[in-house]
Amino acid sequence: MSRFDKHVFVCTNERPAGHLKGSCSACDGNEIKNKLKSLVKQANLKNSIRINSAGCLDACEYGAVIVIYPEETWYGKVGLDDVAEIFQSHLVEGEPVDRLLIPASELAAISTKSTAERFGDRHAGKKSSLPG
Repeated sequence: MSRFDKHVFVCTNERPAGHLKGSCSACDGNEIKNKLKSLVKQANLKNSIRINSAGCLDACEYGAVIVIYPEETWYGKVGLDDVAEIFQSHLVEGEPVDRLLIPASELAAISTKSTAERFGDRHAGKKSSLPG
């Protein structure tokens, strides 16, 4: 039995400006986390839904990234305008927001590729071919 029905991790990792991998902090990760926390509090769901900051979730090409447990649902390219929809649809009603899901096949591919394969090798002058 878990303490919370849903546990939400929002990547708030910060890297220097211009870093090859980027950073979820630069993609409003902290603001996304704070907005989710506010919505949970307003809905009086603090005892069933926990919102936490996360360090790098190693899906940098999809920043800002959110992972929701126990479902292991991964959202990518989340913007501030998406937060209310994720809250209402997924956290309250139990329906994932399909348009923001990172496909399982892409998550699996991330774990098998090196950083250079994912982002290019800036020392060799290669460019990254990041998704959308």
